[in-house]
Amino acid sequence: MAFPPPRISILDRANARNGFPAADALNLVVERAQRAEEWGYHRFWVAEHHAVPGIAGSVPAVLMAAVAARTHSIRVGSGGIMLPNHQPLVIAEQAATLEALHPGRIDLGVGRSVGFTPAIRNALRAGKQDAEQFEDQLAQLLAYLSGTASITARPRNDSATPVFVLATRSGADIAARAGLALVLGGPAVFRTDQNGTLPALERYRSQFRPSRWFDLPYVLVSANVAVAGTRQAARELLLPEAVALARSRTTGEFAALAPVGPTEWAGLTLREKEAVESSLSTSLYGTASEVRTQVQHLLATSGADELLVTGGAFDVAAQEDSDRILARLFPQDERRSMDGGPGFAAPLDAHLT
Repeated sequence: MAFPPPRISILDRANARNGFPAADALNLVVERAQRAEEWGYHRFWVAEHHAVPGIAGSVPAVLMAAVAARTHSIRVGSGGIMLPNHQPLVIAEQAATLEALHPGRIDLGVGRSVGFTPAIRNALRAGKQDAEQFEDQLAQLLAYLSGTASITARPRNDSATPVFVLATRSGADIAARAGLALVLGGPAVFRTDQNGTLPALERYRSQFRPSRWFDLPYVLVSANVAVAGTRQAARELLLPEAVALARSRTTGEFAALAPVGPTEWAGLTLREKEAVESSLSTSLYGTASEVRTQVQHLLATSGADELLVTGGAFDVAAQEDSDRILARLFPQDERRSMDGGPGFAAPLDAHLT
């Protein structure tokens, strides 16, 4: 019996590009979402970053509204909104408003990170200690969304919007206790134990408690992905973001993406080059056949329900080609036609109670 292709989705961080205005970065996000919908991607998420020169996306709810208004069927969400930076009631109201405007299409991914620098944390009035209150903040958010809080968030959501927890440190355990979906990304996705399993996912699945939102565990694994005609070309697609990240560890500033040629590579320190290689080691890239194998291996190892594609590129046309090729590798039209049939996993909506 043939099994349906895995669900494939996109998280776009709205990377700024050197020499281009911020508006271009935001408009490109919307255009990418439209193409993702056309090619059958399951969901399209945006992120939250504050005062970062290399990222134009600072207000997920606003960008989600723009994306949802310019698309018709693809799910739109946050990957994620950082709860320590906001009052849970405000986040609940934003999610509920978007859900009312675009019923059945909105996802709410939340995380516990705070601002990268003391100045940003002070501006947001959210210190490192606030991240330790994430589970309580999450409980408040869920109460507002479910209508069980002491006041009712308007418009009423009645648990219509699925909630996802971005796993950092104890995030997998918190998601399990709350009965929410889990997003696991970064090096943690590739660090299996001696049994070849991912401990965080094992704990999540074993401790999961059914909730109003999910009656079964649901896992998304996120990874930088690039597909091109050659492995070297795919690597070059990922280099600008990897270099920006490596430099940010020494300069404290994640800069706008810029091309990385031989001269730029030669200008990196040994430490920066090692950081770039470390980043690429936890990315999926290469030719179509190579990436197909890598994706299948990652999903088999993790047992994940879905792949969330991350990674920003300076070359917009090459990024578009990569998205299109990846969609063809795992055609979602075939997935939709097979969902719900005997012997296949139920679609995400079937996990919502």
